[in-house]
Amino acid sequence: MILAHTSVDVHRALTVSPHPIGFVPTMGALHDGHASLFDVARASCATVVASIFVNALQFDQQSDLERYPRPLERDLEICREHGVDIVYVPDHETMYPSDFSTVVSVGRLGRILEGAHRPGHFDGVATVVTKLLSAVRPDVAYFGQKDLQQVAVIERLNSDLDLGVEIRTEPTVRDDDGLALSSRNVRLSETARRQALAIPRALEFARDTARSVGASPTEVSRSMYEQLTASGLKVDYAIVLDADSFQESDSITDRSVALIAATVDGVRLIDNCFLRADH
Repeated sequence: MILAHTSVDVHRALTVSPHPIGFVPTMGALHDGHASLFDVARASCATVVASIFVNALQFDQQSDLERYPRPLERDLEICREHGVDIVYVPDHETMYPSDFSTVVSVGRLGRILEGAHRPGHFDGVATVVTKLLSAVRPDVAYFGQKDLQQVAVIERLNSDLDLGVEIRTEPTVRDDDGLALSSRNVRLSETARRQALAIPRALEFARDTARSVGASPTEVSRSMYEQLTASGLKVDYAIVLDADSFQESDSITDRSVALIAATVDGVRLIDNCFLRADH
């Protein structure tokens, strides 16, 4: 496994690497969700590249950035165990030198939901992902469904900037109790984790309700919100949208998705599920 610290290192390593090239960008603190993306990439691509970079530009709170776990040696071992060929591990100064001044923004899609509650977040995501895709130049990039809005942002920038990368979204990986895997989960106390299970329960309830004749997106959204608040969670949003437009619709379709963002004991979690389609 090759460890690359600059884009030049990545280009040099990939010059002699066979195609197709699969890429999994991460912020480290790897878990089974990341490992599943490595495995999918390994099964489909001749060369697998991962990146590990905690992107300061996408954190709206300095305290959240400072608390983000950085177990690099463990992360590298996970990469090695799952067949990653090249790991790109740049530092902040390499990615953002003192004269760095370019920001990538995707407009409305970056300003709603997560973008509204975390101003500037998606500008940071779009900027770093553009840099990473430009450095690695993969044939395919893999992302998890848990970050569905983020994937939509990346699909938009990939299309608008003609980057030519195939973007693949893989199913959310969950723990046995149903909680979506997240690097933030390690910050949950035992009590808070039990409380956080209200999120997957609300999504399952939403899916069941959506199958009812005449159920509307508004009714499903209201039910999720009421369940979450009754469980003591601070809810930023619990809403049903169309997954293609990220706008509300009058009826539930196979592209309707329920999205939740809620805070449990100071830890902010997001999750989602498609209401009718088998995603």
